Amino acid sequence: MRDGSSDRARGRPRISLRSIRATAGILFLASAVHAAERPASFVDAAAQVPGLAVEMRYAGERNFVGRRIDGYERPVCLLTAPAVGALAQVQHDLAERGLGLKVFDCYRPARAVAHFLRWARDLGDVRRKAEFYPTLDKRELFRLGYIASQSGHSRGSTVDIGLVALADGAELDLGTPFDTFSPRSSPGDTTVSAPARHNRALLAAAMARRGFRPYAKEWWHFTLRGEPFPATYFDFPVR
Repeated sequence: MRDGSSDRARGRPRISLRSIRATAGILFLASAVHAAERPASFVDAAAQVPGLAVEMRYAGERNFVGRRIDGYERPVCLLTAPAVGALAQVQHDLAERGLGLKVFDCYRPARAVAHFLRWARDLGDVRRKAEFYPTLDKRELFRLGYIASQSGHSRGSTVDIGLVALADGAELDLGTPFDTFSPRSSPGDTTVSAPARHNRALLAAAMARRGFRPYAKEWWHFTLRGEPFPATYFDFPVR
């Protein structure tokens, strides 16, 4: 970071505080407009992936916070076009087995991540502990990597996903429910049942075949390799 004295030493004109404030105001407004608009490269996955089951948990109250999360105005799975294209291929592959995909979260606005952080710091709010983190102290969720200050979901090519039977939409056993903060949710955990381990391996293989990489702590979490926005965290609302 440079201060005014270094600029003067190089013979550069001094920038007034008024100019800095004006520029900051312009940048803030530009950022706000950008945050409110969905880029054309983000699409509704359900409209492009035939038979995709959608249960956007953060658009309702069935989640570890216990209320609708900031930025989720509608239960819509938005993802970048390349991620949706790859997901459609996974769905096609699984259909040969009579199986399909069910998404629980897709693009996640940065304001939603901020909501999670506020919740994580409120140690008195443990209303959903029994369902989502029964064996962990809430104070450990950040250190253990279940809550983070930034999320790959905000880049638009990460998805939380499970398996369903196409015949009736029933979820397959994957060992733990979605968003269970526990070592048992790790894809390689051996304490879950044999059918659950089989289903986790099947899901991981199907996703990897079409270019998704897993996350070591969550069987449901996958990110597209070569994602189009690897360093951009968006904040437009889900609607």
